[in-house]
Amino acid sequence: MMVFVFTGFSMAFAQDDIAKHPACPLCGMNRAKFAHSRVLIEYDDGSTYGACSVHCAAIDMVVNIDKAPQAVMVGDFNTKQLIDAEKAVWVIGGNKMGVMTKRAKWAFADETAAQSFIAQNGGNLADFEEAIKATFEDMYQDTKMIREKRKMKKMKKE
Repeated sequence: MMVFVFTGFSMAFAQDDIAKHPACPLCGMNRAKFAHSRVLIEYDDGSTYGACSVHCAAIDMVVNIDKAPQAVMVGDFNTKQLIDAEKAVWVIGGNKMGVMTKRAKWAFADETAAQSFIAQNGGNLADFEEAIKATFEDMYQDTKMIREKRKMKKMKKE
């Protein structure tokens, strides 16, 4: 019964995530546009956080070190539906540019879809822990890349 209650709660909290969190609080990216990479975190205090990507979600998890994630949902690359990040099959790398990162981290609901992606774009299979670890390993270079892109964008406006 507890599993049913938790599953029902997780599905309810995930149902309207884009309406509740339309833009990523860190970078401002439109989460509907990036539904294939978005992340939704539910913390142990009942708060939720909607990010555009695993990059921005990882930053929030660090900033909120005293809050434990109870559920982490991620957009399936193909269907854009939220899936359990820990049950997802992840692909790290490949030739498709990631969201907020040079080394992409994509989630898939099943291994067949992930293998199909790898056949077309390259990359390596991973689990959620490996994807998060890669996110933190890439954080310095990705942050540097983002700063440089924003600087160039600002210079074009002036």
